[in-house]
This record gives sequence, structure tokens and C-alpha cells, in this order.
Amino acid sequence: MEKSDIFRKWGIFHKHYDAAGILNSFANHLEYSLSKDQYTATLRDGYLALALSARDRLVEQWIKTQQQYHAQDVKRIYYLSAEYLLGRSLVNNLINLGIYDETRQAMAKIDLDLADLIEQEPDAGLGNGGLGRLAACFLDSLATLELPATGYGIRYEFGIFEQVIRDLAQHERPDHWLQYGNPWEFERPEYSFTVRFGGRTRDACRPDGAPCIEWIDADEVIGVAYDTPIAGYDNITVNTLRLWSAKATKEFDLDYFQDGDYLKAVEQKNLSENISKVLYPNDTSSQGRELRLKQQYFFVSCSIQDIIRRYRAHHATFDAFPDRAAIQLNDTHPALAVAELMRLLVDEHRIEWQRAWDLTVRSCAYTNHTLLPEALETWPADLLGRLLPRHLEIISEIDRRFRAEAALRFPDDEQRIGRVAIVTNGPQRAVRMAHLAVVGSHATNGVSALHTRILRESVLHDFDALFPERISNKTNGITQRRWLLAANPRLAALVTERVGSGWVKDLALLRGIEPLAGDPGFREEFRRIKRGNKERLAAAAQALTGERIDPGSVYDVHVKRFHEYKRQLLNVLHVIHRWLRLKEEPGRDEAPRTYIFAGKAAPDYVSAKLVIRLINHVAAMLNDDRTTNELLRIVFLPNYGVSLAEIVMPAAEVSEQISTAGYEASGTGNMKMALGGAVTVGTLDGANIELRDEVGEENIFTFGLDSDEARALREGYDPRARLEDDPLLARTLELVGGGFFSPQNKDLFRPLVDALLSQDRYLVLADFASYRAVQERIDRAYLDRESWTRMAILNVARSGRFSSDRTIAEYNRDIWRARPLSIEREGINLAAKEPAFIDRD
Repeated sequence: MEKSDIFRKWGIFHKHYDAAGILNSFANHLEYSLSKDQYTATLRDGYLALALSARDRLVEQWIKTQQQYHAQDVKRIYYLSAEYLLGRSLVNNLINLGIYDETRQAMAKIDLDLADLIEQEPDAGLGNGGLGRLAACFLDSLATLELPATGYGIRYEFGIFEQVIRDLAQHERPDHWLQYGNPWEFERPEYSFTVRFGGRTRDACRPDGAPCIEWIDADEVIGVAYDTPIAGYDNITVNTLRLWSAKATKEFDLDYFQDGDYLKAVEQKNLSENISKVLYPNDTSSQGRELRLKQQYFFVSCSIQDIIRRYRAHHATFDAFPDRAAIQLNDTHPALAVAELMRLLVDEHRIEWQRAWDLTVRSCAYTNHTLLPEALETWPADLLGRLLPRHLEIISEIDRRFRAEAALRFPDDEQRIGRVAIVTNGPQRAVRMAHLAVVGSHATNGVSALHTRILRESVLHDFDALFPERISNKTNGITQRRWLLAANPRLAALVTERVGSGWVKDLALLRGIEPLAGDPGFREEFRRIKRGNKERLAAAAQALTGERIDPGSVYDVHVKRFHEYKRQLLNVLHVIHRWLRLKEEPGRDEAPRTYIFAGKAAPDYVSAKLVIRLINHVAAMLNDDRTTNELLRIVFLPNYGVSLAEIVMPAAEVSEQISTAGYEASGTGNMKMALGGAVTVGTLDGANIELRDEVGEENIFTFGLDSDEARALREGYDPRARLEDDPLLARTLELVGGGFFSPQNKDLFRPLVDALLSQDRYLVLADFASYRAVQERIDRAYLDRESWTRMAILNVARSGRFSSDRTIAEYNRDIWRARPLSIEREGINLAAKEPAFIDRD
């Protein structure tokens, strides 16, 4: 049979997008891919067969997309990120393919509940927090906006960790998310690249006599590509997430094995493959820090080599490289891309330095995600030189030339030149990765208006003077396909019933429900949907923790990565304060409140883990107090991730966004909960300010110092003085520090109290009175049910700005300038249809 005939027959099978075709595909995969029948198949087998069926349809569109990208030699966006917090893929793919309803019908015909199959999929262990979830939202928006794009990252064998609460404390277990395989990925061994570490450099000559530098005697690791298709919504664009897995160049040493040294026989394999073993290995040890640097260079090197390979398939010279490749560095983790691209252009492709630098700067762009000094990565020069000797030479040369450029702009200002330098002077030389990213990119952006202003005024102030107009703002967003259509299907159906389905691709159309905030019938239906979401979360909480929570209480939600600046400590101290007040005034008229916490602390972050422990100790005691537990309960949900967030976000009524002003770059949890009908209590930090501007000051509860006030307060700040006006706050700290909540270990929480009273770096006590006052305002507001519902509806209606589609459109307009490409639908039977709505009960 001719190859073309094979492909024609193959295409006929894959055109079946109706329930019958899906069921046929499901049965075939169950039998031929999994070797199971109706008697031996488990629920997991059912999930895998269904995932493979959906994947078949993705693949058809994926191949067509990539063929057209190749044929038209399009400019591609390359998004480099150390994290992609994808969550589960099945629901998202069924929705974006437009076959969710058909799939549910197909499964019902064989007495399978689609919801049960969905639950079999583990969350992909490729991210940790907001950075990774943002990258996942961006991939969805890039495909939906029909922009040619590829995401690059690491195929971590284990996620950061599985969080277990044992003895009221966080414990970490391996997150083996790949234990049963990943049906969405394709191994691509034909796209493998060699990555080198160590060795030395030497001067040499090219065949034409031109001088060059050689990197020799290095250890080598192979990066193997694994591809995952990323589908757009209501089109047939399917982009690629390409993740790299580390493999040894020498899998097995037979000589050692024959001599009986079995460990030595596989030592090199284990050392090489550790690179892609775990997301964010603990870097408190020198070995852990070295492994993190290896991870960053490994995925950067593979990605840049792959980008050049793809470009060279169409071009003999690099003249058009910036017109065909937009390389976006998501935070500082991929900043070595600047040096690696220079190395490949100068050393491997023999391009003169200045021309190579021009190509690099015009191709690369950098997103800054943090104002925390400890998160603006620096690497000791001796470590970088030992692992990547050629890159240290290149970075040093970039630094030398940049210092000379800065000296022309700031003559006789050595301090300022030192502030912008990439490599610090002194005996402990270090490389500032954020500086390398800024200098090596044609565009740098912050992720909220406030964050970008602070970057310009402080962190990157001198760069802003050097490169006017280089720094811009791109406020973060979230994908409504995941966070409303999939996670909150009843609310999505209600919105569509009233304003149509256009909001799924244009979230600004949510404004259409704004007039309905005054409609009693709409408000009643909105409350009914919220109650259903709260009941679903109550069931999940009981299954996870054994705690029963009242869906009739206010769900006050604080879910995010644990860090001192995010101030989960402020929240739990207020909970204790509120409990003491209830004990003193038992007749207070206020709505019952359930405080819901979730999030992970880094394994080596002692104080953050101690806050988790405090929350659980306080919960264990207060939830047993029969005099108050009908008005106040606490639940800590373990192992927070995307799938759990999809249950939590739609149920939230109060959204806690209480970071110390000037520390949170943006936040996206605030957007997800507002989109689900929660009312925010927040500081004027990150994107909270823009959220306030959109929803209106009367529909958000702000408190505390703003960033300028917080900065001004620190000089001469005495945290102990804040206790004088609030005896209950003093009592709260006494209980915590004195061991009331930890009777078996009286000093357990003393370090938290000592840190507050001696320094209070994150201004917990400074903002406490304002926080307490705003919580009292929330109590009063919630008791007026109609007014509260109106606020909640307006939060949904006015969330349109916070779509990641808008964010990506701004990136493309101002930075990437790639041309959207509509993939032709010829040969694929996809009818335009209303969005699918998920019934998860």
C-alpha cells in the first residue's frame, strides 16, 4: 500500500468526532493499546483509553498545525520556563476539541461516568505555584489566539513533593506523577541534544586560521525531547510543549559490572539523570545548588539548540533569526539562554561577536516575576566557572562591554556602574542573572502596574535610565477556559444563558451580566450555584481531612504558596484574635466563618513550615471548642494543586490577598476567585490595585499600608508599640509564644513571636489593626445577603481584563510581533458549537 493511501485511511478514522466515533476509538485503545476488555479494565484503564482517544484527535490537528507552520516559515514564540503547572489535561482537551458533551454521551452508553474517569488523572508535577500556573495559562491562550508557539521546560520525573500533614506538621513525600505513565506525551529521541558540563577552555584556530575558543574535556549529558500537544479553543491550532529529559551518554559500564562493582556500573547514568529528576531540589547544600544550576543550563541549552535547528531548516544564514524567533525568558531561571545563544552563534556558527550580540538582544525578552532580592538569582562565579567555563568567559565579556557602555552614560559614577554590573567585583564574585537577562534582552516586563513601577523606581532604576522604553508592564491573566468554563460549569452556563458564549474567547463580554446584579432572580440563581460549589468543597474537605465544614458559613479562603510575605501568619493571628473576642462577647452578631488554608512551604523554609504547623495546631484546638465552633472553624487542605484549586476557587466567598505591599509581583489567585464570585480582602499590592480599579472600590475590601507607606515605615519601626492599643493582640501573641496551642512543646512557636516583636520584616503587626477593621466590615456586609450577592456578581462581571488572552495579545503586540496563523480546517470535521458545560455531580 502506498504511503499516501495509508494516510488517507488513517485520516478517515480520525474524522469521527461524534459519540459513536469516540466510543469506537475508546474500545480500540482499550483492546489494542492496553490489552484490556470489559472484564479486566480498571477505572485507570478507562481513563487511559479515553485520553488516548482524545489524543488521536489532537494529533490530527497537531500535525496539520505544524505542517502549516513549517510550510509558511512563520515567526515562532519560544516560551522558556522552569515550571508548567498544567493540572489535569483531559477535561481541558475535551473542551478545547469541542467534544466534551459527545465524550460524556459515549461513556454513558457503556455505563461509565466521565467524572470518575477524569479523577484518575494525576496533576502533572511540572510546577509549584503561580509562576508555573501562569505559564500553563499562557500556553492555552497562545494556541487559542492562533499564535505559533512552543513551550520549553524540563520533564521532571518527580514533582516538587506531595504534601502530607502528619502530627499537625508538613511532611514531604515523593510526587511520582509519572508512575503510571503520561498518555499526553510523545518521546522524540530523534530530537536529542548533547549538553556539556565542566572541562576547560583553550585558545585554538579554525581551519581558515581565525582564532577561536574551544571547550574541551567536558562531561556530557543527553537531553531527549518529550512533546505534549496544547490545543486552542474553537480552532484547530495545536501548539507544542517540549520538555527535556536527561539521559546518560553511557548507560552502563560493563567492565565495572563484570568486576562486581554494580553501583559503579550505573553511577554515571544516575548522576546524569538526576538533572531532570526533581523540581527545585533543595539548594541549602552545595550539591543541591550545583544541581539547580545544572538544571537551568540543561533545559536552556537543549532549547536554544532546538530553536537554532528549526531555524536552520529554512535559512542558510542568521540574518533573519530575530524575525523568526521570539525567545521569552520566564523569570531568571532561563537567563543563561543569553550566554548559550552567544556561545552557539560565536563558537559553533562562527559569527562575529557584535553581530551575534545584536541577534541575541533582538531575539530575547525577559519577564521579571519578583521584587524579593533572594529570588533575583545570583550564582557564585567560581561555581559557574567550574560547571560552565565557557559561559563564564562569555558573561564576563558581556559584562566588560556593558560596563564600558554604562560608563559613557554615567561618567565618573563608579557606584552606579557597579549597581548595574552583571558580574560583581570583590573576592566573592557573583553573576547576577536578572542583570544578564535585562542586558541581553530587547524588552523587560513586569507583571502588574505596581510591580513594574517599583522595578523602574528601585530594582531596575539604573537600567531604566540606560534603556528608556525597554521596561514595560504586562499584567498577568488567567485562562477563562480552565477557571470558569471547566472549573465552574454551572456559573459558566448561567452566564452563557444570559449573554451568549462569546465570553469564552473574549472575557470582556462578561460585562453583559453587570445589569443583572440588580435582578432578584439572577441573584437567587447565582447564590444557588455558589451554594452547590461550597457543598462540593465541603465534601472534598471532609474526604481530605475528616473535618466537617458548614456550607452555610462564610468560606474565607487563603490558598497559595507559603511565604512570610504572603502573610498567612497575619491571617491565623487574626483567627485567634477573633476566637478570643468570641469568648469575651459570646452574643456577637456575625456570620459563621470557615477559614480555609492550603499551600506548600519549601522543604527548607523553616519559618513557613512553622506557620503551617501553627495553623494546624490552632485548628485542632479551636475546632473542638463547642462554645465557638459553630461560628469559627479552620481547615487546612493538604497537597494543594491545580485540581484542588478547581474545587476551592469556585466555592470561595472571601479571597485573602494580604501580602505585604510592595512584595507580590501580581498574584493570579485573586483573579481566579474574583472570576468565581468571591470578594477580595487585600492590600494595595500586585494586581490587587488593578482589580480594585476594575471592580470598584465599593466591591473590594482593601486595608493596610501601601507600598510607599510600607517602605517609609521601616525606619524607626517598633512592632511592640502596636500591642499597646490592642490588649487582645498582645494576648494572642502570648498564647502563641507561650505554648497554649502546643502544650507538648511550649517553645514550639516562640520563634514566630520573637521575629514579630524584634523585627516584623513583613509588617504583620503594623497592618493588624487595619486588617481587623476590614474583617469587621466584611462581617457586616455579609449579613446583608442581597448586597453581598450584588458585590459578588459585579466581581465576576468586571473580571474581563484579567484574561490571559489579553495578556498574551499585549506581549505579542509590544514584544514578540508574531503573525497569528489560522490553520485550515480542510479534512477535519469540526462544526462550530456552543461551549460544553461540565456536570461534575
